[in-house]
Amino acid sequence: MNTSGDRLRVLLREVNLSASDFAKNRNVTPQHVNNWFKRGVPMARLNEIAELLCVNSRWLRSGEGPKHPPANFQIEAQNSGSTSPISREDSGNYLAGPKIDVEIPLHTSFTSQPNIRLSLQTLETLNVAPERALGAYMVGNSMIDIIQDGATLAIDRGRTQVIDGEIYALEHDGMLRIKYLYNRPGGGLRLRSHNSSEHPDELLTYEQRFEQNLQILGWVFWWSTLNNRRPPVPLDDHLLGWDSSKSDPEVGN
Repeated sequence: MNTSGDRLRVLLREVNLSASDFAKNRNVTPQHVNNWFKRGVPMARLNEIAELLCVNSRWLRSGEGPKHPPANFQIEAQNSGSTSPISREDSGNYLAGPKIDVEIPLHTSFTSQPNIRLSLQTLETLNVAPERALGAYMVGNSMIDIIQDGATLAIDRGRTQVIDGEIYALEHDGMLRIKYLYNRPGGGLRLRSHNSSEHPDELLTYEQRFEQNLQILGWVFWWSTLNNRRPPVPLDDHLLGWDSSKSDPEVGN
C-alpha cells in the first residue's frame, strides 16, 4: 500500500523546502504535490523522489524497513554518463543509483560524530563545492523561529564576504556563533540575532574584530527545521493501539 504522502510532507519540512518550491524543482504544479500528500507519490516517480530526498523507496512508500541507505551504499553509476538507477539486492530491497548525497565534516566543537550527510542536489543547486561545506548544530535560542536549538546547519566556507542581512557562522573567541551580519563603516560589523529581545545587536569595530578573534567561517546555506512547540495535550494513545485503562495500576506516575 502506498502511504507515502505524510512521509513526503515531513521530509520536505526536514529539508526546509516548501511544496511550491518542490513542485518547481520536479517540473510539476503545486496541485500535483498536494495530491501526492493526499494520495501518495505515484509509483512511477517513487524511486526518483526517494533518491532526491536520500531515503529508501520502500520506506517512503510504506514506512517499512530502514529510512536511509547506509553511508557506504551511495555509489557512482558504473556506466559512463548513465543516470538510471542500478538494482542491488539488500535486506531492505531498495535501489541505489548515482551518488545522491555526500558526507561533510562537522565543526570541531561537536564531537558526537565526525560528519553529517547532505543532499548532493542541495549543494549543486547552490553551487557549493562539497569540499567547502561544513556541518554544525545550532546551540541556544538566539535564532529561534528561524533556526531552532538543535537544528543541523550547513556552512559554505567559500562565501565569507559579508552580504548585509545574510546568516553566517562565526568563531568568536573560540565560540561557534550563528548570526545575521551587517557591514559597518571602517570594516566593522553588526551581529544581529533573530531573537533580538533576548540577544541585542552587537557592534564591533574593525579593531575589535581582531582583538576578539572573530573569524567568519562562511555563509549558512541550509538548516533543518525542528518543531519544538509540541501541543500541551495528551498523546492519542488509542492511535498507537494502546489502551491506557489497561495499564498496570501498580506502576507509579
